[in-house]
Amino acid sequence: MGTAMILAAGRGERLRPQTDATPKPLLPVGGKPLIVWQIEALARAGYRTLVINVAYLADRLITSLGDGSAHGVRIAWSREAEPLETAGGIITALPLLPEGPVPIVSGDLWTDFDYARLRPVADTMALDGAAPRVHLVLVPNPPYHPAGDFALEGTRIHRDGPVKLTYGNIGVFDTTLFRDAPRGVKQKLAPFLHEWMQRGLVAGERYDGAWANVGTAGDLAALDAVLDRRAHTGAAADTPSGRTP
Repeated sequence: MGTAMILAAGRGERLRPQTDATPKPLLPVGGKPLIVWQIEALARAGYRTLVINVAYLADRLITSLGDGSAHGVRIAWSREAEPLETAGGIITALPLLPEGPVPIVSGDLWTDFDYARLRPVADTMALDGAAPRVHLVLVPNPPYHPAGDFALEGTRIHRDGPVKLTYGNIGVFDTTLFRDAPRGVKQKLAPFLHEWMQRGLVAGERYDGAWANVGTAGDLAALDAVLDRRAHTGAAADTPSGRTP
């Protein structure tokens, strides 16, 4: 058993008008809301306590998912008066999170990545104080982000390098790294990551399997079509892989 966090506070501007009345994580794809795919995947990996941050249309998310029991998990909700960006959301949720390594994923992505792979990473982080304090899952650069984010050299991640990959919005973070940051204010994650990379605290892995970040109506429709084909044919090969299919 373990605790994980799902980031679900954003407005989803590029998905308007669909998100005018429905929070982005509740948009249906493949027969279920985007965030439910994440909840079920984390539950399969043994993460049965989930912290979810909410801001835009928060009550819709809370009413839909409740305490999580329908999906075999226990959900603790972290409310934000307005979306506080990724780091701001994590920092505000700290009272609900355990000290130490916690998997943190976005509520608006879909992937075949097995979150059980993060358990030994978190265990090593917890037992070895000299181990990296952040572990990021990187994916091949999608067409909308060809320049990538970070360079992976062995297992270490750097801000710059000859070949850069895209952060897949899947990671394990030692929550104590955020302990002294101010709560309740907007804070992006990138500046924190850049500082930690300079200190040699960030490691990671490359994932070449199915992964899709839903940012636009086209992304949503394409993923829905792929998952519909998969459901009817069982063909795992016909899935997104770091790009809109």
